[in-house]
Amino acid sequence: MIADALVTLYTRDIEAAAHFYGDLLGLEETFRTPREGTPSHIEFRAGGFTLGLGTVEAAATVHGVEAEPGRPAMVVVFWTDDVDQEYARLVAAGVPALIAPHDAGNGNRNALLKDPDSNLVELVAKVR
Repeated sequence: MIADALVTLYTRDIEAAAHFYGDLLGLEETFRTPREGTPSHIEFRAGGFTLGLGTVEAAATVHGVEAEPGRPAMVVVFWTDDVDQEYARLVAAGVPALIAPHDAGNGNRNALLKDPDSNLVELVAKVR
């Protein structure tokens, strides 16, 4: 039986990615290895979701995988109370924006940005 899960994004610059997910998005860092020096893996929590960051070097060394960050094969979705406010805050902090907040027609308001590796990050809120 599977007990828990996480998604790991591979990154070219783990410090920049950690700043984006930890400092800008406000996710809680729960794990990092190694603890001293530049980490090869960091984990964050958002509610019941765990997001891992792993370096492209660790992907190759540990898993034999040639990671290509930023290829839009997936999107990390974060729910928020106010998409417009979060979008404005992140864009003001220099986060690249793709699609401004808009009503998606399904009772949600969405916006799309990019993390430091050009991975897609979507913000979603219920329309008030």
